[in-house]
Amino acid sequence: MLVRTLGAADASGTDFTLSATKLFLARSLLVNATLRYTQANELGLLGFGSATGAGYKLQFEGSLGYQISRRAVLGAEYRSKPDNLGFGDDDWLDVFAAFALSDHLTLAAAYVDLGSIATISKQRGVFLSAQLAF
Repeated sequence: MLVRTLGAADASGTDFTLSATKLFLARSLLVNATLRYTQANELGLLGFGSATGAGYKLQFEGSLGYQISRRAVLGAEYRSKPDNLGFGDDDWLDVFAAFALSDHLTLAAAYVDLGSIATISKQRGVFLSAQLAF
């Protein structure tokens, strides 16, 4: 199994989360904070735990969204991750903007910085999306 070759203890596992979200209507602000008790490597894509015995660790995730108009939102997200495999994996961060051109068409753009993933550094880029709904 590939994940064991990389040093993971298991190919599957379970995360435990506690999340709180608050919408401040008067300020057009959405705030979310999550505590994740996990042993996942790269969110589970590279297995769970490590052969060296790395167990569960408490991680933080958070996001903010600010509605600047009826049709536009700006925001940011952050997610910490454990480095169970010792590859020097970094936390994840993104900033985004979304704009509803009409009731049926929404455009979104984001800058995403995933840092180092499994020894490959500078995993960052731009995301563009268009959604058409009927």
